[in-house]
Amino acid sequence: MSDFEVTTYEKKDGKGYITLNRPGFLNVYNIKMRDELYSLLTVVRDDPEIKVAILRGAGEKAFCAGADLTEFLTAPAPVFARRFRFERDVWGLFLNIRKPIIAALHGYVLGSGIEMAMCCDIRIASEDAQFGVPEMGLGIIPAAGGSQTIPRVIGRGYSLEMLFSGRWIKADEAERIKMVNHVVSRAELMPTVEKIADRIKNYDGRAISYAKQAIAEGLDMTLPQGLELEARLGKFLSN
Repeated sequence: MSDFEVTTYEKKDGKGYITLNRPGFLNVYNIKMRDELYSLLTVVRDDPEIKVAILRGAGEKAFCAGADLTEFLTAPAPVFARRFRFERDVWGLFLNIRKPIIAALHGYVLGSGIEMAMCCDIRIASEDAQFGVPEMGLGIIPAAGGSQTIPRVIGRGYSLEMLFSGRWIKADEAERIKMVNHVVSRAELMPTVEKIADRIKNYDGRAISYAKQAIAEGLDMTLPQGLELEARLGKFLSN
């Protein structure tokens, strides 16, 4: 997809690679990136040959260092902002894709970067990764679901501390509080991610999809409701 300006996409061996590609600007998330990501996530969702997606950042310094505030804090009129939000709901699309998404995280993972990572299913970080939610220092709250997704991953206490204090955490602490699944050396980041992706893509795609659905929806249900959901989805596989 060579017509894209701030992202790249590669399809290889059942894997879809989405790369945030503004390395000179620490891959900060801008309106153009939002639009391109929406298109690429739609491709991942709709392409039956893609079994698993990998989200990564270009360059050596950052996965994504947040949002481009020169664009997002210069908002259009509310009616237009709401329309654009629902027409290109990147975050809703992230969360509703039934295929696994793995985040390869390095360098700065801040603001919108951490929110994108929280929308992924598995997060692998390199030793140089740093995580932070800087919105409080700007007098705003997370605008891409961070107040909801981060607590669901790491719990209330750590989430409130990160939001209130603006404190950045390093990769080893992120692993300890379960924000990331594993921490590896920078050189081993992509090999590790690809090893996990290759194992996933060899399993039955429907089973993977239903397992993701069962966990994602079941966490917001009572245990009996979740068990009923699991049983119902399991029956689909036996048909």
